[in-house]
Amino acid sequence: MESAAEYTQRLVKNGARAHKSMGQVFLMSDEVIDRIVSASTLEPDVPLVEIGPGLGVLTRILAPRVHKMWAVELDNHKIGILNKELSGQSIEIVNQDALKLDLSELWGEKKGYLVGNLPYYITSPLIMHFLEQADRLSGMTIMVQKEVADRIAAPPGSKTYGILSIAVQISAQVTKVMDVLPSAFWPAPKVTSAVIRLDLRPYPGFNVDTKSFFRVVKAAFSQRRKTLGNSLTGGLGLKKEEVIERMQGAGIADGRRAESLSIEEFQVLTKAFQ
Repeated sequence: MESAAEYTQRLVKNGARAHKSMGQVFLMSDEVIDRIVSASTLEPDVPLVEIGPGLGVLTRILAPRVHKMWAVELDNHKIGILNKELSGQSIEIVNQDALKLDLSELWGEKKGYLVGNLPYYITSPLIMHFLEQADRLSGMTIMVQKEVADRIAAPPGSKTYGILSIAVQISAQVTKVMDVLPSAFWPAPKVTSAVIRLDLRPYPGFNVDTKSFFRVVKAAFSQRRKTLGNSLTGGLGLKKEEVIERMQGAGIADGRRAESLSIEEFQVLTKAFQ
């Protein structure tokens, strides 16, 4: 089999192009592909979907490992290449915006697995779109901008810990697989990427209304430089005295910062403001 670089170079010579407007870059590293494959749950009977297959450099490695695979690609030109290069394999090419993809339409009531090199400009919305379909997914191995990966995996107390960290971590166990240098792609992007694995599961002991929980979380981070008491006062539209009273009742000091609170503490705070 051709190496990733040989495969990509052959297709580029035959007219394949990366569209900057769609955030396209082509992965050319066999090492990165091997790490993505080894980090993923690829079992023959587990449905698999790949988001943004591009030229199919990863798709051709994934497909033989499962009975059925779907590749979701918006670029019609790339679809023509995929159909030619991957003919004969058990792959269904889906010409659709991934943000509108309903996994139950692909494999019904089963739980499948997702792999993808997510476009940087819609990374967060895509991740949340698929986390909302957790009843149809067991996990994901995704490549994102390193900065986003760091935010997703950030623990309480770190500078990068915030709403995205909490939103992902209440739905999935996050594992950092590897950083990926720009040289692994053509054309080389200006940023470093990272591969992360998300194992979907209910957060242990999560026992508050999700909508109320995120109302408090978003209010807490609405003025990140301010103390928690001040942020909640403005974000929830309450009087400062009432906020302090409720926080004291919950055992959380109003002088703390939002990034210092764990998910468990945000649950306690949510109950205090319901």
